[in-house]
Amino acid sequence: MSEDRLAALEARLGALEDERDIARTMASYGPLVDGGDAEGVAALWAPDGVYDIDEIFLAGRERIREMVRSPAHQGWIRQGCAHVVGPAHITVEGDEAVAVCHSLMVVHESGRYVVRRATANHWRLRRTPHGWQVVTRTNRILDGRTESPALLVAGVRGEPATA
Repeated sequence: MSEDRLAALEARLGALEDERDIARTMASYGPLVDGGDAEGVAALWAPDGVYDIDEIFLAGRERIREMVRSPAHQGWIRQGCAHVVGPAHITVEGDEAVAVCHSLMVVHESGRYVVRRATANHWRLRRTPHGWQVVTRTNRILDGRTESPALLVAGVRGEPATA
C-alpha cells in the first residue's frame, strides 16, 4: 500500500472514530441522567461548558451536577423517566464538532408511558485530552416555534446554534 493510500485510510478511520466517540458521548447522556449519576453527566461537559435548555441555563459542571441532584430531577427518576437521544448527524472539523439530534423525555404516568417533551438538540463539542466533551448543548422544545427546527437545520449544516 502506498504512503498516500495509507495516510488516506488512516484519515478516514480517524474520522469514523471521532464520529463514533461523539455519538457515544451523546448517547451516554440519557442513561447517566436517568441513573442519577451527577458526576457522570457533568463529566460529559467541558469544565466551562453550557447546557442551554428552554427554561434553564446551566453554565459549568457544578450547575449541571446540581440539576441532576435537584429534587425535581430526582422526582422524575423516582416516577420513572427516560431521556432518549436520537441518532445524531455529526460534523467534525479538526478538534471541533457540531452534532444535531432529536430527544424525547418519556415519563411514567398512571401506569403508562407518555412523551413529556420532544426537543431539538444542537451540540458543540471539542476534543480534549480526556476525549470529546460538550462545549454547548442547546435544546429547544419542538412546539411550533421557529427556533427549534432552525437548530436542527443549523446542526446538519455544521453551523453554530442561533437560538
